[in-house]
Amino acid sequence: MEADPYVQKASQDAPTQQKAEEAAMLTTRHNGGALNSRAMVPASKKGLVFEFVANNHSEKFEDLQHDPSCNVSFYDPSNTDWVSVSGQAKIIEDHEEIKKIWNSSLSAWFGNLGDGKHTGNYDDPRVAAIQVKPTEIRYWNAKSSLSQTIDIAKAKVTGNAAAPGVLRVINQNELSQLRDINGKNV
Repeated sequence: MEADPYVQKASQDAPTQQKAEEAAMLTTRHNGGALNSRAMVPASKKGLVFEFVANNHSEKFEDLQHDPSCNVSFYDPSNTDWVSVSGQAKIIEDHEEIKKIWNSSLSAWFGNLGDGKHTGNYDDPRVAAIQVKPTEIRYWNAKSSLSQTIDIAKAKVTGNAAAPGVLRVINQNELSQLRDINGKNV
């Protein structure tokens, strides 16, 4: 089956994570309905699948067990580009899988409790991973400042709406097509 030309173009653009800053906001839904966001740095980016390492005693794990729907967002203040990834989270507690994405700097977030069990290493029982597989991706690519200024001035003169950037949406069907073309890590 031949891919939609839009999907082909979208898949040829620079990968979303290359356009985003390293720190992300991970948003989950608490069992009371409130949305909770926190800054996190992805430990791994396999295609468009994001993995985070975190303490499984934190509230985000309760949230994700209640509702695996979540959002990962990135913002680049230097040019106002942003990426919003809606997805389904999977909690990974297999320490051999966690070892594959582990780096020694992550130990700082856990600490060694000195009991021989809670060492702050990848096999610490507090260490788990959150894998987010996207169901929809939206991203904004802003025009340069000069182009934005010209576009706004032109809109003011013509009465048309300004378009200071491009909003792209990759929906679930397009993500499925990308997975078929590029493999499961999309």
